Amino acid sequence: MTEIQIAQSVTPKHIKEIAAKLAIPEEKLEYYGNDKAKLPLNIIDDEKVKTNNLILVTAITPTPPGEGKTTTSIGLVDALNILEKKAVAVIREPSLGPVFGIKGGAAGGGWSQVIPMVDINLHFTGDFHAIEKANNLLSALIENNIQSKSRSLGIDPRTVVWKRCMDMNDRGLRTIVAALGGKAGGVPRETGFNITAASEIMAILCLATDLEDLKEKCGTIYIGDTWQGKPVFAKDLNAEGAMAVLLKDAIKPNLVQTLEGNPAIIHGGPFANIAQGTNSIVATKMGMSLSDYTITEAGFGSDLGAEKFMNIKCRAAGISPKAVVLVATIRALKYHGGKSLKEITQEDVEALVKGLPNLDGHIASLKSFGIPIVISINAFQSDTEAEIQVLKDHCEKLGNPVALSYGWEKGGKGCLDLAEKVIKAADSCTSQFHPTYNLEDNVHNKMEKICQTIYGGEHVVLSDIARSQLVKYEVMGFGNLPICMAKTEKSFSDDQKRLGRPKNFDIHIREFEIAAGAGFIVPIAGNMLRMPGLPATPAAERITIDKNGVIEGLF
Repeated sequence: MTEIQIAQSVTPKHIKEIAAKLAIPEEKLEYYGNDKAKLPLNIIDDEKVKTNNLILVTAITPTPPGEGKTTTSIGLVDALNILEKKAVAVIREPSLGPVFGIKGGAAGGGWSQVIPMVDINLHFTGDFHAIEKANNLLSALIENNIQSKSRSLGIDPRTVVWKRCMDMNDRGLRTIVAALGGKAGGVPRETGFNITAASEIMAILCLATDLEDLKEKCGTIYIGDTWQGKPVFAKDLNAEGAMAVLLKDAIKPNLVQTLEGNPAIIHGGPFANIAQGTNSIVATKMGMSLSDYTITEAGFGSDLGAEKFMNIKCRAAGISPKAVVLVATIRALKYHGGKSLKEITQEDVEALVKGLPNLDGHIASLKSFGIPIVISINAFQSDTEAEIQVLKDHCEKLGNPVALSYGWEKGGKGCLDLAEKVIKAADSCTSQFHPTYNLEDNVHNKMEKICQTIYGGEHVVLSDIARSQLVKYEVMGFGNLPICMAKTEKSFSDDQKRLGRPKNFDIHIREFEIAAGAGFIVPIAGNMLRMPGLPATPAAERITIDKNGVIEGLF
């Protein structure tokens, strides 16, 4: 059975039954049909947050289809509930870009899914649309002010860094010329689009603590300079109020359920290779307020998702995980050992052994945070007994607890061993996470520490453009912000072809973007792009719907 067939074979419980498991009063629910609801921010309890067992699920460097972080997260939640632990999953909303690009969906897999799977993967409750509209409203206000004769701020069009966004992989929109059409069209200039997951509005939504904070953060978005070189912010255009109005419902987390009828909160969807890669602070704190164990994930490998989860999100929210689950797959390790994507389902112990240094690199970087680690081997039918034994022996030799996870095949029952090891690891945690850098460090030192401690690289090298941008942003007073590195997810380095655990490499920063509203600096490494393109054969080509409304190809 495919994911969509499995999801359609289960009758969802009414969402009020799921809410009751978390002791959420029915009157607090804002229904979006019978199987999903939005939750108000006032159910967050900061005292309960302090006592919760927050578990982060991350992964080794992934293959293009991903290694199963969401599947593992959901299977772990179901397993913990089987063990009579009050657990909730808190994960990100899928972007339409990957849905119609490579993955075809991102709501877990097999018997470890969140439902309604089709709704979650498509328009869901409209959060992404609201973010897109708030982003593009600011673009419209910028264009209007540049054109205005009576209320102009004197914005120099050449300095405008704010881009429009759209939730689709469309390489044709990376660089465009806007405002054509003569005087009525405005002042022509080169600009472009980001994918919605990379919009600063997405980052702001995921870091805001309430509506007022959201509005304030929107107001501090840096958009460009005046002709005299004075910085211009969204609040100078009086944009923040209307932007917050568009986001008034989007800031509320969404409650859904797993196939086994356990609660899952889904909210926000920044990518980890071009943004901070984790769900919202309010969603995570909400999960921590309502449960004993909160299982959350951070995008791509630990060098991106986990690093940003710790250094950006946990720092901003004042939270710390009790354990980290590192998801590894035998097929990915064989890929890092030199096996081609077409051949990774074939047994090859030699390639597996050659790929183990990638796992070692992720363990080493995660150990720098000082949080207990559990390795989860996400099992596939192509895995052989010999390969499994080699991987288990290697993990045990390193002194790390390891569990086989059969969430796709068996749901919660397939993750019981993982759940027991996670409980033990969380009980053993005695300290808060150790940040990779101090906020007082200068920007270059912060990047160097990430490069050396997390990536295993040598140094960070700036282009001439990046160097001049950095000087400007530090003069503007942004030097004490955290770092949100935009880097390929396919390698520890900035070269996607360098698989495994590369050595003796530098990270090359092409340019910087400043997310003053979200509160971080974005160094863009190598050829990283904030508007992805579609693959040669997009998932969209196999997705269809029949006359009865039955969807096929979405998984």
